[in-house]
Amino acid sequence: MIDEATFRRESDRALESLKQSVIAAEDGNGTFEFEDNNGVMNILFEDGSSKFVITPNTPIRQIWISAQATSFKLDWSEEAQNFAFPKTGEDLRTLTQRLLREQLDDPSITLP
Repeated sequence: MIDEATFRRESDRALESLKQSVIAAEDGNGTFEFEDNNGVMNILFEDGSSKFVITPNTPIRQIWISAQATSFKLDWSEEAQNFAFPKTGEDLRTLTQRLLREQLDDPSITLP
């Protein structure tokens, strides 16, 4: 497990990068919007059906995504130098992109 200072630095970097990607995708999409509330990221869907919540969990050094009635817990990968979902190996951006595509049934959604 990485130390707390490293976790905070890397999770801040990863979440800021994801935030910029989601905002860029949001601008051209119109079916979801992004909110940042004190470090908790929310992706809200226009139809009001649900939302995704993305948050760092410092005590256990993971980034959590709550989406589609499931909790996705991403661990730091030294090899990839990124947070990854152990079940699939997807990094934070790739997993979020897949979840958005599934939620909106739109394979064209891309997180730059």
